[in-house]
Amino acid sequence: MSFALDALTAAVTAHGRVTRVVIASLSGSSPREVGAAMLVWGDEASGGQSGTIGGGALEYAAVQAARGQQVARRLTRHALGPELGQCCGGSVTLLSEIYDAAALATLEGEVIARPVSGDGALPLSVRRLLDRARARGERPEPQLIDGWMIEPVSRPTRQLWIWGAGHVGRALVSVLAPLPDLAITWVDTGAERFPREIPAGVTPLPAAQPADLVRYAPSDAEHLVLTYSHALDFEVCHRLLSHRFSFAGLIGSATKWARFRSRLAALGHGPEVIARITCPIGEPGLGKHPQQIAIGVATQLLHRAATAATETRERA
Repeated sequence: MSFALDALTAAVTAHGRVTRVVIASLSGSSPREVGAAMLVWGDEASGGQSGTIGGGALEYAAVQAARGQQVARRLTRHALGPELGQCCGGSVTLLSEIYDAAALATLEGEVIARPVSGDGALPLSVRRLLDRARARGERPEPQLIDGWMIEPVSRPTRQLWIWGAGHVGRALVSVLAPLPDLAITWVDTGAERFPREIPAGVTPLPAAQPADLVRYAPSDAEHLVLTYSHALDFEVCHRLLSHRFSFAGLIGSATKWARFRSRLAALGHGPEVIARITCPIGEPGLGKHPQQIAIGVATQLLHRAATAATETRERA
């Protein structure tokens, strides 16, 4: 997890005063990980919240406390079993911070490091941690260390291009847009193809000739091809095979993919290159309703990310 500065900025802009509650540390079992955070504003009658630290009694108590908080910053510890009656059995430390426009203006850099109480000098341990991460080109993990909370600013690590804004495309965006690591580029033939409300983190990109945009996609982007037209699907696949990408998935049946493979081969793409496109995508056994397709495809993408993370840890 990381510090979602854009979400905090939007909340402060809309509501003026917002309390951010983040899991600063934990011991044993917990419903969420260190760095998981939520935003709380207003009172119980007219306020609201976004994000989650795991729900249940812990989150309920934290929301109530945040709405009554008067100090700028507060650190509290909670035993999930004895104190809150949750079954997790662990304990968590919560950092609750009040932000308004002035407090927001003090946040800068790619890592938000601040004392949890007072305004003491930066400890040597924190300085070394930040210097080591900077030297390695890494982002430090969220953590509470020697009275300071360290959180990297949230930046999308995966570029996902969704080709098609029909029923399945809209279902996919609704499922995937909330994921913090994804920056979604959504392509279709015209502005009228998109819904009126576009989720945050999603960039709609209308183009009369969508396949012409393939050249602008990052070389490590992931692609989901599911337009209203088989001809357009084919052209996007053809362009992708001549362009670098991390993953490309095509919606369709075995028959559709067999025809596409034959036509792509006729255009000069070798079998090992064509095989880089995954078709069908998702979990076909879940069903053909757009939301069922979206859930299956989202699961496939999450598995890819989890596998890549595991491989990275094993190499380290």
